[in-house]
Amino acid sequence: MENFKSGFVAIIGRTNVGKSSILNNIAGQKIAVVVNKPQTTRSTIKAILNRPNSQIIFTDTPGIHKPKSKLGITMNDTAWASIPDADVILFVVEATSSEIGKGDQMILEKIKEANRPTILIINKIDLVTKEQILNLIETYKDQYHFKAIIPTSAIKKQEVGIILEEIEKNLKEGPAYYSTEEYTDQTLRDIASETIREKALKLLQEEVPHGIFVEIEKMKKSKTRENEPIFNIEATIYCLKNSHKGIIIGKNGQMLKRIGTYAREDLEKELEEKVNLKLWVKVKEDWINNDQIVKKFKTTD
Repeated sequence: MENFKSGFVAIIGRTNVGKSSILNNIAGQKIAVVVNKPQTTRSTIKAILNRPNSQIIFTDTPGIHKPKSKLGITMNDTAWASIPDADVILFVVEATSSEIGKGDQMILEKIKEANRPTILIINKIDLVTKEQILNLIETYKDQYHFKAIIPTSAIKKQEVGIILEEIEKNLKEGPAYYSTEEYTDQTLRDIASETIREKALKLLQEEVPHGIFVEIEKMKKSKTRENEPIFNIEATIYCLKNSHKGIIIGKNGQMLKRIGTYAREDLEKELEEKVNLKLWVKVKEDWINNDQIVKKFKTTD
């Protein structure tokens, strides 16, 4: 195809600025975990968007934050590594900031070093006045030559078309890297694990969620008694402390049941099949500093 464009787009920003919501809105379906809590994305998740004249591969990266564990260091390293590898960068900041904070300044310096075409996304504009948005635009304009500055609200799904047009303008001609049938490079096990973790993140108390990871022990397709296809999934939720285990299970197992029910409902939509989901909870103390476990969250690109 003549003038067909393709390329990799890294979505980068501090924790909880709305990167995953923007990715899901652009992709038109849920690819990344979306929770109103920081440090949700732990590794790079790709969404593949096929358009009439382009294929855009988006990478949602972990939010840049001050690390307090080996897991935190790995998450930051993964995010930093995505900048020089990208053809285009979407730099997401919050409209609620009146100036460029330390975290955003650090990201900006890395973007300057990489010298990649960058689109600034000012998210959550529904929370501030027009004057505040204009002031922030001027502040960032003075710092870097952005290809475009787009104020948006991920919640309201505004401006997705404009963002895609600006990305296409800055891509070079190239082949489709993935089949047009594909929309993510995540495996079914990845999707199952992330779906369970997302439900746990949404339902659990503040101190518990980021001390968990989910391992899929078994994922097998079979038939029900009525001869309908069904996915049998068995997963373990690992946590840091016995007290956390009690919270995850809940009184009479009610919390674990809720996590399982919500995860199963989402997975049935995602897999378009019935799902039989079994969950267990185990303690693995200080796993966030365990090299063997943390390396699972390293980017392999």
